[in-house]
Amino acid sequence: MEIIFKILFIAGSYAIGSIPFGLLFSKIFSKIDVRSVGSGNIGATNVLRASGKKAALLTLLADALKGYVPVLCAHALFHDEYVTVMTGAATILGHNFSMYLSFSGGKGVATGYGIMLAITPWIGFCALLVWLFTALVSKYSSLSALVSYALYPVLIFTTTVSKPFQLLSVFLFGLIYYRHRENIKRLLLGTESKIGEKKNA
Repeated sequence: MEIIFKILFIAGSYAIGSIPFGLLFSKIFSKIDVRSVGSGNIGATNVLRASGKKAALLTLLADALKGYVPVLCAHALFHDEYVTVMTGAATILGHNFSMYLSFSGGKGVATGYGIMLAITPWIGFCALLVWLFTALVSKYSSLSALVSYALYPVLIFTTTVSKPFQLLSVFLFGLIYYRHRENIKRLLLGTESKIGEKKNA
């Protein structure tokens, strides 16, 4: 019976991760489908372009919380690191491949930070500081995510954190880089949009 509950919890985490808060807040604040603006992404950076700061901030917080809360609950309920890790993986997969958006979605940066902060608070905080510093210097949200997510597994593997969390750090790193493959191309070409920069679809 316990294994069934664990499976249902992980599946529910995927459903929670699938909620497209960026799309919802963009429509509430500006009646714009954020997928028709800029990069077409439903994350906070593109919501900022489409619908302004309030919608972007709410998207950022909601996307982070849907990574943070399920993982924290999994840890409290099951005390099983593998269930906690699978919950985190399910949540970010839900965000990136949403069941409500025909399995399309965002890139998982904010949701991933929520997962980091739930599992390894200080390392997650360090990753956020790296994002912030890189963003202030470069003005590129995508580059900031790429730098901080590359650092995350390095920090994890140089601590005493357990193997399941090490595996999750590699998974997050690989997923973020895969979802940012077009951004990487644009960064190399010098055509990537900066934070807050307006851009037509």
